[in-house]
Amino acid sequence: MRATLAILALLPAPAMAQMHHMDGMSMPGMTMPAAPKPAAKAKPKPKTKPKTPARLPIRPQSHSHAGSDHVMSTPAAPIATDPTCPPEHAAMGHCTPASSAAPEAAMPHDMPQDMPMHAMPGMHAMPASNSTKTGTDLPAGNAPPPPPPTTRAADRFYDPAAMTVADRTMRSEHGGMRFSQILFNLAEVQVRRGGDGYRWDGEGWFGGDIDRVVVKSEGEGTFGGSIDQAEVQALYAHAIGPYFNLLAGARQDLGPNGGRTHAAIGVEGLAPYWFDVEAMLFASDKGVRARGSAWYDQRLTQRAILQPRVEVNLATQDEPDARVGGGLSSVEAGLRLRYEIAREFAPYVGINWERRYGATARYARADGEGSGGVSLALGIRGWF
Repeated sequence: MRATLAILALLPAPAMAQMHHMDGMSMPGMTMPAAPKPAAKAKPKPKTKPKTPARLPIRPQSHSHAGSDHVMSTPAAPIATDPTCPPEHAAMGHCTPASSAAPEAAMPHDMPQDMPMHAMPGMHAMPASNSTKTGTDLPAGNAPPPPPPTTRAADRFYDPAAMTVADRTMRSEHGGMRFSQILFNLAEVQVRRGGDGYRWDGEGWFGGDIDRVVVKSEGEGTFGGSIDQAEVQALYAHAIGPYFNLLAGARQDLGPNGGRTHAAIGVEGLAPYWFDVEAMLFASDKGVRARGSAWYDQRLTQRAILQPRVEVNLATQDEPDARVGGGLSSVEAGLRLRYEIAREFAPYVGINWERRYGATARYARADGEGSGGVSLALGIRGWF
């Protein structure tokens, strides 16, 4: 035993440390002394938990947990102060602090802290309040419009009579103005078989956007002779829409077969695809006549315009003194190409085809005239 201890004493320190850690090994003839047990450390006393602040109840939400109702609560959040309105100024009434955000509801301890409120069991997303919406985000309503302002700054300095005149002038210049125009859509010479002739079709009007007074005239004749037929219409026009006018008035026939007065009523305006249309009824003590016409301005260039035109005349019965037969009286179609030297002045050239039917054709042949034909048209379209 003594020999063994002497050998161990001669070993270096690392070997001794290795031998010291071999406490779980048994060597023959050797018994390692047991290592002294460390003294047990005294257990620290549990710290007392600080009292949690009182929880403020928020909107009660009933949750079914084991048959009981659970009311969620949230800890009281510190009052956020508005830097622009210190508490001492707010206490004196010098300002009003901005309202602090509503405290968030406390989440259960077993749920992630970043879980949205509507993802929690039993919770649903609340719709946004209308108070946060403005302008066109608000739902449509039927509230009446606000009343127009009744006070003007100028009323304090000017006489009421002068202000009334100024107000009337302003309204007249901003939508209530009066306009006028004289237009000759056709003013031409017709080169045709059996004698050259002439023709006109024009109108003039005066008024505003809604109501107007209109005077129309059209007719034709032969050079070296009297006017074959002519008429003048005096009408009142009232707008019945953005594109159409209602016409009512009287028509007076002129010429050798004239002398008859008709009551006139009809419509005129701009049809879809930019067709100018007109439909009129003429009633007299001898019968009723009808006329429909349409034309279209096809712009080829900024100055060259091609205008197709068609006109149809009908009558309810024969009128021998006016040389008009019942039914379909006549049909006319033309094609004219004009060149606008100016918008108000445009010479044109074209062709015109006309045909009489029924008793109207018989009256024309009895008078030594043809029932129709084709003519070359040379004329001027102008307005001012």
